[in-house]
Amino acid sequence: MATLNLPAWGYGLRYKYGLFKQRFAKEGQEEIAEDWLEKFSPWEIVRHDIVYPVRFFGHVEVNPNESRKWVGGEVVQALAYDVPIPGYNTKNTISLRLWEAKACAEDFNLFQFNDGQYESAAQLHSRAQQICAVLYPGDATENGKLLRLKQQFFLCSASLQDIIFRFKERRVEKGSRQWSEFPSKVAVQLNDTHPTLAIPELMRLLLDDEGLGWDEAWDVTTRTIAYTNHTVLPEALEKWSQALMWKLLPRHMEIIAEIDKRFVAMIQKTQTDLESKLPSMRILDDNPQKPVVRMANLCVVSAHTVNGVAQLHSDILKSELFADYVSIWPSKFQNKTNGITPRRWLRFCSPELSNIITKWLKSEQWVTNLDLLAGLRKFADNAGFQAEWASAKMANKHRLAQYIERVTGVDIDPNSLFDIQVKRIHEYKRQLLNILGAIYRYKKLKEMSPEERKNTTSRTIMFGGKAFATYTNAKRIVKLVNDVGAVVNSDPEVNSYLKVVFVPNYNVSVAEILIPGSELSQHISTAGMEASGTSNMKFALNGCLIIGTLDGANVEIREEIQEENFFLFGATADEVPRLRKKRENGLFKPDPRFEEAKQFIRSGVFGSYDYNPLLESLEGNSGYGRGDYFLVGQDFPSYMDAQAKVDEAYKDRKRWLKMSILSTAGSGKFSSDRTIAQYAKEIWRIGECRVP
Repeated sequence: MATLNLPAWGYGLRYKYGLFKQRFAKEGQEEIAEDWLEKFSPWEIVRHDIVYPVRFFGHVEVNPNESRKWVGGEVVQALAYDVPIPGYNTKNTISLRLWEAKACAEDFNLFQFNDGQYESAAQLHSRAQQICAVLYPGDATENGKLLRLKQQFFLCSASLQDIIFRFKERRVEKGSRQWSEFPSKVAVQLNDTHPTLAIPELMRLLLDDEGLGWDEAWDVTTRTIAYTNHTVLPEALEKWSQALMWKLLPRHMEIIAEIDKRFVAMIQKTQTDLESKLPSMRILDDNPQKPVVRMANLCVVSAHTVNGVAQLHSDILKSELFADYVSIWPSKFQNKTNGITPRRWLRFCSPELSNIITKWLKSEQWVTNLDLLAGLRKFADNAGFQAEWASAKMANKHRLAQYIERVTGVDIDPNSLFDIQVKRIHEYKRQLLNILGAIYRYKKLKEMSPEERKNTTSRTIMFGGKAFATYTNAKRIVKLVNDVGAVVNSDPEVNSYLKVVFVPNYNVSVAEILIPGSELSQHISTAGMEASGTSNMKFALNGCLIIGTLDGANVEIREEIQEENFFLFGATADEVPRLRKKRENGLFKPDPRFEEAKQFIRSGVFGSYDYNPLLESLEGNSGYGRGDYFLVGQDFPSYMDAQAKVDEAYKDRKRWLKMSILSTAGSGKFSSDRTIAQYAKEIWRIGECRVP
């Protein structure tokens, strides 16, 4: 946005300990607090003059004139820290404003403190500090849920108060400015359902603080707010307990209930054919067992635009997840395929490759106009260009090999095929499919004669990613990868043909070393479950070939780089429901190779850890934690066949290099410059605003 000279602000929370630092012990993944702020962050500017009150709990007072006011409860302060975000080759710098939660001095009880009651004297200070302590605190407990909801509201309230303050300040400067003008000056994009509370909070600020009537406030809110959906996974489409919401945010629940009531009335009046669908379309699910607020429904009802983040994902939103709303508001739904910044993900992280691209294109303009990479296609067969490309890729592989040895102690061969899967550890992303394939490969190598092994393609398979602290099966997958690596890497018969490495504490800085050094990248989620993915774009941009399913942005990447340069396997999104049904009916016949890989784990070759619960998730026909919901067994044979094609292709160096070059040459569409320009034009309706 800064590079495109767009007048914009980012808002977030200033987490003290981030997500977590990952390390491995005998039991598997361990989480320790991130210490990034302990050495102080040189880029941030604390703004002691910008502080807003944020209230929790309390009750609603009704005045004689029927106006309402939220009072009581506890009030914490949101203090602004600004991080400057400079554009590339432009004077424009925009702000990422991060909020820290604090309590006031007057909330510190000096009497209690002097009486030795130190904890109770600083109770509100302690509760305020919890809000910005950790990203995604565990929410298995009631307290965990309450803290997450506090985090979400704290971000929304502070940010909207800030936006309104600036709007009113300009209104004074320019003479009177009407609230009806607010949406032409302000666009608020909700990044998934986490900031959904911005909707009732904007309504509350307009109704209770600014004195607008309902219709005017609703008009301003709906013309201001747009919603980006990032997932179709049910657990990520938030549903909050109504009781919890009434307790923490009583005024907001009144507003949400009114929005729901008016939506129901509108359907009953103008869309009678949809009345039978109302129970699933409503914002409030009044199921007596578990009444909840459906945040995604609130977003769709309230936002002027809803978008997915890849063409396949947006199509699924329209045809499945939000199909009923599409019949009411067909023009509300759009697609904005994600993008990545070429400045970080090529120019900065792979200077060798960047210099070659600039040399052969005779310009560095590709850094801000990524479509120019298409000009590399004409050099794809050029022997001189291929030689330079190969040497740049090898320099990146050597750098990666040094890093791996430093952080894991494992010595890897830069002449082997570097095969990498890095992303959050989740069953739908199917790191389990990858490691089962590696286990099968190891078993076959063990069965070969030394002469046969010499004809195989040597591989280094690398994994990276964090498993959420309470996600048991994800942690079992991490443990399995580490256990397999320990055995394979110390096996003198095969370790010059196969290594398996788990790179600890995956983050952006680690990605900047891994991605340029990669030659094959695995994007193997169950089709229809990955909204987009962006690491697939980063790898493709760096001349790395993809083995993947027709899921998320893989579909568009394959179109852009041409299908012969993509290793495709697996069921398609429209086949998945039928295959799950077939499985439930007991009609699935597992491939013998799949059974062999599982049996090999059960033989105890990778140690004494009990992997039965993990393997049982792939077995049975249905039931919680069984029935192979993510179709690992279904896709295993076609995955192994695609991996065999990778092995063959890698033996033909000229062919592989040409595919690698064409991968980079076809990556122009996946620039975030293109994505953001589309948001600016088609959702926010803003143009560039250059610093003079």
